[in-house]
Amino acid sequence: MAESALNVPLAKEDIMVRHLIFAAAALSLPAAAIAHHGWSSYDAEKTLTITAPLTAVSWSNPHGSAKVVWQKRTWDVVLAPVARMEARGLTPEMLAPGKPVTLVGYARRDGTPEMRIERVIVGGKTVELR
Repeated sequence: MAESALNVPLAKEDIMVRHLIFAAAALSLPAAAIAHHGWSSYDAEKTLTITAPLTAVSWSNPHGSAKVVWQKRTWDVVLAPVARMEARGLTPEMLAPGKPVTLVGYARRDGTPEMRIERVIVGGKTVELR
């Protein structure tokens, strides 16, 4: 019979439960990484510039997001983490819905109307996000 860190004998069932918990935790780590999109899904060879008012903004983590209508499609806009945007001088008021902005970034390779933003130009100010 195996022993715990406290030198207490462990039953076979306890050992199996610990192995299952460990396995579940180990398997969930890649799933968490996959759930958050990687930058390779964006085409960094083709810069996309959109000037239009934002229709929605989420000032949240793990990164901000917004929506913009461009070429008759609603685009999802992937911004930087809030702390980075604020450290570089971007505020929620600058990205308020309805406010015209210029977004410079990369579109998804698969044609999904989503772009990763590298820079935002608003009110004559350019803010680098990456």
